[in-house]
Amino acid sequence: MEGETSWINHCVDDVSRDISGYDSFLELSDDGNKEATAVSVDSILPNDLLERILAYLPIASIFRAGSVCKRWHEIVSSPRFLWNSSRVQSQKPWYFMFTSSDEPVGYAYDPCLRKWYGIELPCIQSSNWFNTSSCGLVCFMDSDSRSRLYVCNPIIKTWKKLEDPPGMKSPDYSALALSVNRNSPGYTISIVKSKRIQGNFIQSDLSVHIYDSETRTWVTSWTEVLLGWRGGDESVICDGVLYFLIYSTSGGAPENRHGLLKYNFSNRSSHGLSIQNIIPVPCPLTCGRLMNLKEKLVMVGGIGKPDRPDIIKGIGIWVLNGEKWDEVARMPHKLFQGFGEIDDVFASSGTDDLIYIQSYGASTLLAF
Repeated sequence: MEGETSWINHCVDDVSRDISGYDSFLELSDDGNKEATAVSVDSILPNDLLERILAYLPIASIFRAGSVCKRWHEIVSSPRFLWNSSRVQSQKPWYFMFTSSDEPVGYAYDPCLRKWYGIELPCIQSSNWFNTSSCGLVCFMDSDSRSRLYVCNPIIKTWKKLEDPPGMKSPDYSALALSVNRNSPGYTISIVKSKRIQGNFIQSDLSVHIYDSETRTWVTSWTEVLLGWRGGDESVICDGVLYFLIYSTSGGAPENRHGLLKYNFSNRSSHGLSIQNIIPVPCPLTCGRLMNLKEKLVMVGGIGKPDRPDIIKGIGIWVLNGEKWDEVARMPHKLFQGFGEIDDVFASSGTDDLIYIQSYGASTLLAF
């Protein structure tokens, strides 16, 4: 188990203030460096080598580099550069979030420069849309019909509207996941839809729908009626496998309030995906957040009290090995104070080797 030195408190204050208090990518320029001189390497280095050098800059600096000259601007704006720079291992993942404002504005935190940026998102109408990300791409889905989807690069302000997914309209719950193929420019999107059967409180319809960017088509991969379970809003794709949390509708022991199902994209069939193959969670949870860290499934969960499973007493991190959860760490108590006691009190996301955890009731962003 990791010690307290693995936890970093970024002490972010006033994250809900107006966007005017943040830097915008549209306003980034090289005006602050008045002593900059001409760079002679511009006439010496070929494009492919210059691309590799620029790719190791912090992300915000990359976009400042685009204002140096026409050649650099063309390089950092090219699809090839954007694709290659997303694979540079030295880049630390950013944290993206919405505030309580209804404005379609997101906020991104750069851990290298320890700085927040405001990002306007003209492709969405409000900040309560669902979102998921992978390798710099973000997928948004509206929270009303849950059928309008956009794939967006929020840094360079490009987006694409996808065809409406198949399946039930206006489901009770939808779990959205995105996975970019690191070996090609393609990506996969999945939606797990769940809706309670009318007049039956313990049965739910559940379906899995998958979008392939190369074929530009949706496929409904699995449908089933769940007895005693329903879907939720947590899912992630790791190493070609879709994982999603399901939630008990029939009560039972606290450790049985949540379960995990998986679907392997490689066989494109429902074989092996059955309610009988539920992977149990490691302990009674108040909530769970799933994420892909170097193609390993990691869960950050609120640990419930044994006698009051809806009251959170701590936050833990686990990694799935086979069908067994291994505990990685628990948040130190002094950092957990202030998170509150209600079951769902934090947001969390991560990638590569970095996990972010943010309390809904505080302006502090923790990193592990």
